[in-house]
Amino acid sequence: MGKLDGKVAIITGAAQGMGEAHARRFVAEGAKVVLTDLNEERGQAIAKELGDNALFIRHDVTSPAEWKQVLQQAEQAFGTVTVLVNNAGILGPLVETTEFDEDEYLKVCAVNQHSQFYGMKTVIPSMQKAGGGAIVNISSTAGMVSIVGAPNLAYVGSKFASRGMTKHVAVQYGPDNIRVNSVHPGYIKTPMMAAATDADGGGITAQVPLRRMSDPDEVSSLVLFLASDDSSYISGMEHVIDGGLTAQ
Repeated sequence: MGKLDGKVAIITGAAQGMGEAHARRFVAEGAKVVLTDLNEERGQAIAKELGDNALFIRHDVTSPAEWKQVLQQAEQAFGTVTVLVNNAGILGPLVETTEFDEDEYLKVCAVNQHSQFYGMKTVIPSMQKAGGGAIVNISSTAGMVSIVGAPNLAYVGSKFASRGMTKHVAVQYGPDNIRVNSVHPGYIKTPMMAAATDADGGGITAQVPLRRMSDPDEVSSLVLFLASDDSSYISGMEHVIDGGLTAQ
């Protein structure tokens, strides 16, 4: 028996990094998974590897219309959706606030924050039809504190917004048996992190009490727990996975 047997999940940003790790773990635990991403070639390859319980859909998470199409295709393929992992996100440029271009600011907010709103708005009615569900919004340690070296104001603001929206929706839809939680990773070994640092992580591991970055699979263990019935009485909470970084 898998921990997600009978569940249907949508995972955004699933063509690499944490999203890919979540998708692989979810399928291994019995879920039927819709992977979405802009990277169609990579996403299709992962879905093909995962087999009949995986479907890839090319998806711009900043488009409400495309969210509706994703839900429609998910329900046609697998039935009502019971799990949503809002994983897609971008860092944006490393820039001081006074030098931050307005269009770049709006782009970061659109991908990191607005997409989570669109996702919840679109998928919650499907969960209501199913009798409940679990939403996991991927935020960041930058959504808990002002992390030294955070790329820009929009990244931090959008990650704090994810945390707040999580709590609001958890309170609103708890009576419908829909649980909503946020996950706040620290330094994770992903392509996005590699692109933002040098080969040794820019010395960031020295900031972490455990003296290492996390593997994506470690985050997937937490996301799996929050998506599964093992966390049936946990909702509206922040779940930090950062090797002790924010404890300092």
